[in-house]
Amino acid sequence: MFEPFKDRIQVVEVSTNQPGRERVDIALIDSFAQTRDINEVLAAANAERYVFYSWSLKPELIETWSRFGVIDFLDKRLTAEELADALERIARGESGVVSSDYPASPDADLGEWPGREYGLSARESEVIALITQGFGNEEIAGRTFTSINTVKTNIRTAYRKIGVDSRTRAVLWGVDHGFRPDAIKAARPDAASE
Repeated sequence: MFEPFKDRIQVVEVSTNQPGRERVDIALIDSFAQTRDINEVLAAANAERYVFYSWSLKPELIETWSRFGVIDFLDKRLTAEELADALERIARGESGVVSSDYPASPDADLGEWPGREYGLSARESEVIALITQGFGNEEIAGRTFTSINTVKTNIRTAYRKIGVDSRTRAVLWGVDHGFRPDAIKAARPDAASE
């Protein structure tokens, strides 16, 4: 995604289980299937600034992360260029919520996510990832800031798309298809552009 902007943005993939890592300027915290405690996520990211990156910028989600000191929120519908521009502004000290100027449409190119190649929407993929990690429907609703009915609808449509008929089979499918989180990606502006 940032390849065209490598002269402006340096991407460093960081394993959150690796102590003593180099501190980064900005940690882009992907909300996708986030299962860890917020304090744990922020401590593991080891950054000067934390940017929450999500498909949903609902007020209750922003309020929750704001209580932990996160003041920057970016919409996943931003284009790569808009995202690079926003990260540079954040690195210069600006802050706030940056959302896309256009609504999500089925035809919009929203980037890649696990399960997209199997026809799963970003939300369905997130639900499958949380199921794979052992979360129940109520917990999934809380973590995705959606209603229990929305979660159940996403589960039914996702199961149909991946060809499973039970939660156990969905977990096995998720494990086989890489739906377990093991790293956080952090973006750091290149020192040459500062």
